[in-house]
Amino acid sequence: MAPTIPTCDRALELKETAFAKINLALHVRKRRADGFHQLETLFAFVDCGDVLHVRSAVRDSVTTCGPFAEEVGDPAGNLVARALDILPHPGGLEVTLEKNLPVAAGLGGGSADAGAIFRIIREHYGLPDDWAERAARLGADVPACVSSEMAIGLGTGTEFAEVDNDISGTPVLLVNPGIPLSTPAIFSAWDGVDRGPLSSGKASKIALAGRNDLEHAAIAQCPDISKVISMLASTSPWIARMSGSGATCFAIYQTAGDRDRAAHKLADQQPGWWLAKGALR
Repeated sequence: MAPTIPTCDRALELKETAFAKINLALHVRKRRADGFHQLETLFAFVDCGDVLHVRSAVRDSVTTCGPFAEEVGDPAGNLVARALDILPHPGGLEVTLEKNLPVAAGLGGGSADAGAIFRIIREHYGLPDDWAERAARLGADVPACVSSEMAIGLGTGTEFAEVDNDISGTPVLLVNPGIPLSTPAIFSAWDGVDRGPLSSGKASKIALAGRNDLEHAAIAQCPDISKVISMLASTSPWIARMSGSGATCFAIYQTAGDRDRAAHKLADQQPGWWLAKGALR
């Protein structure tokens, strides 16, 4: 029998959104001697995601609810619990993680959840001076997810450069065919070809001129990604591309009406796919 997923208690004292992360462009430049990859990426965040409900408690605890709660695994070992473990705070925090984002989906879901914990601790107790190093130990996307603001990611994705965000508020549609992908496996399957750096200029220019160097490797393991991108491209978006290591893809539109019509079309044609509507932060 499947475990019972608790209903979220809306009376909790504090609520924080873990904003979905997307890579508007992801250029893989080389494999490093330490086993990681040298990246140039344009991080962006969508105004939807998982939700953390938090209140003071005697000790730290994490429970899960929501449509993807069963995919989280042991809540005591996920990135929320690990973030609580490495950040000093008086007393305990009782966290209910409302898991709305699919897992292993290229949206930085676990990293975004950890980033939300960092923001909560920062607001109420303050963060230690080495918070960025602590965040990076949890995962390469976690430092970016702490701020959840658009930025250029460098190195393994833990170093940042500012970018002129001229597309904040732009409507976006997220689509996942329901197939989880392993990030290490997709990076391992990268073909090793350096196709060049990110462009320069405003975010819109960088995104349009960019690409995702992991798309081919991801499509080889999940052919439905190609179908998702093709269907999104047929809805006349400004841009359609895979995010991160997949399998979630995104499309950006000129208007919310264009996005909503695209969402309706895909929901009708592929009722088993996961879709989420939002806007870029």
